[in-house]
Amino acid sequence: MPARILDGRALAAELRLGLAERSTVLRARGIIPTLAVVMVGDDAESASYLRRIKRVATDAGVEIVEHLLPADVGESAVRLRLATLGGDPTTHGVLLQQPLPRSLSIRAIADAVPARKDVDGANPANQGRLAFGTGAAFVPATPAAVLLLLERSDKWPLRGREAAVVGRSSVVGLPVTLLLIGHDATVTVLHRSTVELAAHLERAEVVVVAAGKPGLVTGAMLRPGATVIDVGTTLVDGKTVGDVEFASAQEVAAEITPVPGGVGPVTNIALMQNVLTAAERQSASSHAI
Repeated sequence: MPARILDGRALAAELRLGLAERSTVLRARGIIPTLAVVMVGDDAESASYLRRIKRVATDAGVEIVEHLLPADVGESAVRLRLATLGGDPTTHGVLLQQPLPRSLSIRAIADAVPARKDVDGANPANQGRLAFGTGAAFVPATPAAVLLLLERSDKWPLRGREAAVVGRSSVVGLPVTLLLIGHDATVTVLHRSTVELAAHLERAEVVVVAAGKPGLVTGAMLRPGATVIDVGTTLVDGKTVGDVEFASAQEVAAEITPVPGGVGPVTNIALMQNVLTAAERQSASSHAI
């Protein structure tokens, strides 16, 4: 029997209702939840992503303010803009859109994202808190979306489950690993250079793939009945595909996310959840003074 589809669009529609309710409460108190998106240069994929989150933000009652910087801007100018947004009481969330131009390093700039407004968990301080188990201010949106989908899977709760994460980036793979460990899963971290990838995957009840290589994981590699979360999105011959070979994996897995329509829509909702949380916290803080 083909795998059950973990429908990200349906989950996003369900969660969107709660966002609108939270936004209405804030607006009744004179607070307009606002996300500042800082974009450096003219990247087509970044522009497409911004259009998508604008649509979600409208439904969620969140304002998006774009801060477009030229591609040849220096590191100090980017840091200054982020610091300015950190001090702006009308801005509740700050997102530094990636990728940055090659002349800039995210590792040199990420710490300038104001931690209490770091709604995509880019600041190393938030990543460190997640690793240290002391509670990050914000969980990055894509890893949060992975967890939201797993909560709706037949593998939830994760305690004692064998899980594999294919991908080790600080944006997705590493935070997903930390979140799974936090839910008491036994986690193996794999990547594109792993020798005998299939030998490691055959034990995994839960497989999260975020390696950026289309078709890296096939159905033949999977444990029968596994739950598969495909984070990959790559444009191949005009079609968006994931890191999992969907057709073969669907015949082996018990549950699988499609690409598109899986993790992506839930990621956008998770980002809006973080923006609203930031607005609520900043409002509570200002009232306490």
